[in-house]
Amino acid sequence: MKRLAATAAITLLLAGCGGGIYLGWGDWDDGAPSVSITTAQTSVAAGGSLHVVAAAADNDSGIDEVAFYRVDGGSDTRLGSDGSAPYEWDVPVPAD
Repeated sequence: MKRLAATAAITLLLAGCGGGIYLGWGDWDDGAPSVSITTAQTSVAAGGSLHVVAAAADNDSGIDEVAFYRVDGGSDTRLGSDGSAPYEWDVPVPAD
């Protein structure tokens, strides 16, 4: 069965001194899903873990899962995914 759901891919850019968030999505029907990401943490130590919660919605076909990625030096690493809302993940922060 062809997957019609707009899977939201939430990419977390956790590199060295900084960090950032990149949002992207896979195949969709007529438009991109609505995606937001939050964390209650205001800081995280190197080697620690950042707990993130994502909200995703798609009026056309729904959300099957939210996948969490880390981009480091142009390389994407899939950290994992959550198939039910609220979509949550503990993101390991590099020790360097």
